[in-house]
Amino acid sequence: MAAEYAGALRSQEHEQFQRFWALGGEWVEAPNQRRGGVSGVQRVCLTNGRVLYVKRQVGHLYRSLRHPFGRPTVQREREALLAAERLGVRVPHLVFGAVRHSPQGGWQGLLVTEVLEGFIEFDRWYAAQAGEGDRHLVLQQLAAMLCRLHQGGWQHGCLYSKHVFVRPMGAGGLPEVALLDLEKARRRWSSKRAALRDLWQFRRHSSLDEAGWQMLIYGYEAAFGSAIKRLRS
Repeated sequence: MAAEYAGALRSQEHEQFQRFWALGGEWVEAPNQRRGGVSGVQRVCLTNGRVLYVKRQVGHLYRSLRHPFGRPTVQREREALLAAERLGVRVPHLVFGAVRHSPQGGWQGLLVTEVLEGFIEFDRWYAAQAGEGDRHLVLQQLAAMLCRLHQGGWQHGCLYSKHVFVRPMGAGGLPEVALLDLEKARRRWSSKRAALRDLWQFRRHSSLDEAGWQMLIYGYEAAFGSAIKRLRS
């Protein structure tokens, strides 16, 4: 019975993979060659009006001590998305994620997520936002969200401003923050090391000014429960 159930699940996953792989849409990230393979993202509008983002990868692998011969990056990102949701971190909701061996050889990977309605890139929002109060709310929320991620044993790994999105008018009329593109996310035993890596990376790759940076690290240390050496240096 268990073998039959497992076989049915594999068959269902195969059918879903075929269905999503066959979908077509507008390329929002054109297929590009990296990590020994090809990766790209399409925006797909279904007949019922639902909008999805479909990341397609062929032979796109990452290598680590645990996976020296390579593992599809889709699998790592899927794990990171599910972990982030469990930790209360806002990320695109995962609809489907799986890999398979291509008929031509090598790996094919799919990651299907829901669109984040009403969200815009952090830098675009920050530049247009004159009110210090709203900036403070967003940076405090971002700090608390990153702290949950880090204390939960994860590091984003590529925290550029283009991977942080803001919804100006979210639940209760307050701004909301979400994280995107967890392809390079990794497990970290040290939450402080994860914090240093992600926060300094965000500092270098965003339009955040000094006042905003101070707001962010103050909020992070308040959420973390203690000061973090080298964060203020």
